[in-house]
Amino acid sequence: MQRDSAQYTLLMAAALCAVCSVFVAGSAVMLRPIQEANSELDRQKNVLLAAHLVSAKDATAAKIKETFEGQVERELIDLTTGKATTPEQAGVGDDFDPAAAANDSKLGETIPAADDVAGIKRRAKYAWVYKVKNDAGQLQQIVLPIYGKGLWSTVYGFLAVKSDGTTVSGITFYKHGETPGLGGEVENPKWQALWVDKTIYVGDDVKLAVAKGAAATTGDAAKHEVDGLSGATITSRGVSNMIQYWLGPQGFGPYLQSLAGGSGSNSDG
Repeated sequence: MQRDSAQYTLLMAAALCAVCSVFVAGSAVMLRPIQEANSELDRQKNVLLAAHLVSAKDATAAKIKETFEGQVERELIDLTTGKATTPEQAGVGDDFDPAAAANDSKLGETIPAADDVAGIKRRAKYAWVYKVKNDAGQLQQIVLPIYGKGLWSTVYGFLAVKSDGTTVSGITFYKHGETPGLGGEVENPKWQALWVDKTIYVGDDVKLAVAKGAAATTGDAAKHEVDGLSGATITSRGVSNMIQYWLGPQGFGPYLQSLAGGSGSNSDG
């Protein structure tokens, strides 16, 4: 076959494509464990940041691993009952991924439009929560995953709640596509600090919310409101909506209410 023939050119192109495909596929397989480890480390880091167990500047891999293993216990929650369960009872593995399960026909479910204030359409039937304990094994905080629609994207975060089930101890947002300097300010530590010690519930009603503008400084509203993000009305509303959904009866509300009521089996693991 002559080198300047069309057949030769096509054959070489096909061979080059095959070699490149094998190289890319092989690299993806080899790098997958590293990617999964980094993803898990990032998740643990954000749980710890929400609970103020580490600061962003000292969140090294070693510090994250040591703190998470020493103080945090992961627990699977049945969102229908609000009670703790086990992977065996739920029929899932220890690597259960609620995000992937949301679109599974057996492990996920469609959220009725009237209840879908967070704009997420589907959710998994089970979710992991993270119990923070002191050296004596007593529950100090619960860290909950939250997410919902902002202006441009789905905004993902963690909310830390004290063991009374109604007082916020911290919040962090770690993944979104909101506008830098506007909705992207959900990542601003100064704004996140405003959430600490706010109260979630009055009775069974979720009152915790982002205000339109400045939060109230007096009266009952001051206990529940956080300043709105300047120039980011829709993102602010999205954060309020995801709080309303995930802390309400369709989310972690029944679980947190059981802590507030001292029914207790959940509080000691």
